[in-house]
Amino acid sequence: MSKLIVYMSMSLDGFIAAADDGPGRGLGVGGEPLHAWLTDGNINPASFRPEYGVNAEIFGEMMASGAVITGRHTFEWAGEWGGDHHDGEPIFVLTRSEPVPAVRGNALYLTDLHSAVSQAKAAASDRNVMMHGGSSVQALLSVGLVDEFVITLVPILLGRGKSLFAEQPKTSRLRLVSSVEGVGVLHLRYDVLD
Repeated sequence: MSKLIVYMSMSLDGFIAAADDGPGRGLGVGGEPLHAWLTDGNINPASFRPEYGVNAEIFGEMMASGAVITGRHTFEWAGEWGGDHHDGEPIFVLTRSEPVPAVRGNALYLTDLHSAVSQAKAAASDRNVMMHGGSSVQALLSVGLVDEFVITLVPILLGRGKSLFAEQPKTSRLRLVSSVEGVGVLHLRYDVLD
């Protein structure tokens, strides 16, 4: 059965983006170290993916997902990933209102959280659904639709920025499933219990 898994890089002080994030700078000003782990493991020039090691395994797991759910800001600030996040998999963009004009590629804007997750899991079939976007993660977690978190803890203190859990409206219990050290980071996997 398909799971909705949040993959997120996070600073030691709990930020997923530095301050002043926006179009063309989704990680904020000075937030680039949050994704530096993606370049460890001898990058394959054809795919821009790490080729070996724990970081490559985690990245490979993300890229094996059968669909992507993201928030509208994340999607648009990332340049819509050029219309394709990875391997032509469908992208479901959570939004409060339909955008005009429609985006390029295989993205679909949705306003209903339950419908977005249902459609993404159906599209993913027996593979998992990857989730991006801080506010969208909070929204889905608040209604019990997140199955797992994979938090890549990066040893940096940003001081301020966007916190993944700052506006969490309810208490959620998590269970640590695994803790794996990669090059310069710690990958923490949690099941969401409620």
